[in-house]
Amino acid sequence: MDTQLHDRLNLPYAELEEMNLQAKADRKARVPIEKVREARLSYLAGEPRVKAVTVLFSDLEGRLHMLDYDKAFLLKSWDNLTFDGSSIRGFTAQRESDLRLGIDWNAFYWVPGDIFGSGKVMVFGEVIDKDGGVYRADIRSVLKAYAETQYQTHGYTLNAANEIEGFLFQGENAERRYHETGKFEYVNTGGYYHSLPGDPLRQFIDQSAEVQRALGFENEKDHPEVAPSQFEINYSYADVVTAADQIQLYKLACRQVATKMGLTACFLPKPVVGVNGSGMHTNVSVMKNGKNIFWDPKGEEKMSKAAWQFVDRILSHGNDICLVLNASVNAYRRLDPHFEAPNQIKASAVDRGSMIRIPIGNERSARVEVRSVAPDANPYMTLLAVFQTGLDGSIAKMKNIRDAERYLPDNIYDALENFRKAEWTTTLLGEDVKKRYADLKQSSADRCPRLLGTFVKSLEVQHHHEVYNQFLWNMF
Repeated sequence: MDTQLHDRLNLPYAELEEMNLQAKADRKARVPIEKVREARLSYLAGEPRVKAVTVLFSDLEGRLHMLDYDKAFLLKSWDNLTFDGSSIRGFTAQRESDLRLGIDWNAFYWVPGDIFGSGKVMVFGEVIDKDGGVYRADIRSVLKAYAETQYQTHGYTLNAANEIEGFLFQGENAERRYHETGKFEYVNTGGYYHSLPGDPLRQFIDQSAEVQRALGFENEKDHPEVAPSQFEINYSYADVVTAADQIQLYKLACRQVATKMGLTACFLPKPVVGVNGSGMHTNVSVMKNGKNIFWDPKGEEKMSKAAWQFVDRILSHGNDICLVLNASVNAYRRLDPHFEAPNQIKASAVDRGSMIRIPIGNERSARVEVRSVAPDANPYMTLLAVFQTGLDGSIAKMKNIRDAERYLPDNIYDALENFRKAEWTTTLLGEDVKKRYADLKQSSADRCPRLLGTFVKSLEVQHHHEVYNQFLWNMF
C-alpha cells in the first residue's frame, strides 16, 4: 500500500515529549476529569490525521490487551464500549461475559508512529462491571480507587518508580520458540555498564530510551546490567497509577523496538540459569501537603517513624504477598542467594539480599525500595499490595522484625499455599478475585515440573503468562 496516499499523524519525538509531559502535568495537578475529557474529545474531533485510538487494559495476571477503535466510531460511542470478558483469562465466566470498557482520559498518550503505527494515539481503559461500578478483577481500577481514597481521606499522594530489568535475545519470538530451541542466545556478553562499538544491546537501549522520552517518562539513566545481554532503562517517579501504566508501556515499547531489530526483549525473571536474574525494584514514597512523610533527618537511616512502620507491615506480610510480587514458576529461580537475590524477609540499608532496602535519600528522594519484585508481576497488583500493605497492614508481634532470619519461598507451590491461607490477601483482593488469581497460578504451576532443577524447562517458558497465547495453552 502506498503510504504517500495517507495523511496520518506522525509527530516528531520532541513534539510528542512536550505533549505527553503536559498531559502528565495535568494528571499531577488533578485537573478535573470533565475538563480533560472535553479537551481530548475536542482534539480527536479536530485532528483529521488521527485515524484510530488504541485502548489498553490489563488482565488479572497483568498481561496487556489492546483494542484499536476507529476514531469516528469512538467519538460517537466512547461511553458505550463493550467487550467479551469471558475471552480474558481471570475475567468473567461465559454466562456473564459482557463488560464495558471506560476511557481514562487522564491516561492519554501521543505515540511514536515508527514504533506503534502512524495515525494512532493511545489511552488506558477501565473495565466497568454490569452495575456500572469498578470491576474487581480490573486491578488498575482497584488501585486507582485506593489511591483516590488515600488522597481524599488522608491527603496522601502515592508515588512510585520501578527499575525494570530485562534481557535482549537473538531472533524474533525467542520465548515462543524456546520449546523448539531449548536455549536463549545472547546478543552481547559485556556485562555491567559495558558496551562495544556497534553493539546491538546499546542500540536497543538507545532506541528504547528515545521512545520512553517521547512518551513523557522523564528518563534518568540507562545501561547494560550485570548479566550478559541484560538491560535497565530508568525513569523518574510518578503517581502510583501512572507509574503502573508506565511499566506496561516500558515493556511494550521494549518489545516493539526489539522486534523491529529482529530480536526479542524478554522479561522472564530468570531466563538463563547461572547468571543474574531480572528484577523490578519498586521504589515508593508517600507525600502529604507537598512533603515526603518518609523523611526525617533525625530518624534511623534518616527515615521517619511512618516509613519504618510502612516497612514493618510489608515484612510482616512478606510471605502473604510473595505470589503477587513473584507471579510465575520462573520467578522462584531468581530468589537464589548466589546472585544478589532479595530473598531475605528483612530490611537493610546495605544488604542487597534483603527484601527491602533503604536507599540513601534526602527530603525529596527518601523512599522504600522493595527489591523482591519480579518484572513479570502484574504492576497494578504489585503497587496495590505494596501500598495497601505498607499503609493498612498489621505488624507482627515479634522481636527484630527488620533483621530476623526469615526467607521468602523458593518455589511457587509454597507461595501459593501462603497466599491462599492468608487473611490479608483476601482483604487486598476480595475472596472471589483472590481465588481466580490463585487458580490461574495453580494451573500454570501444574503445567511445569514441580522441581525447578538446574536448567529452564520449556513448559516453564511456554506457559508463562507473558509468553503463552491461546494456541499454546490449548496444546496442553
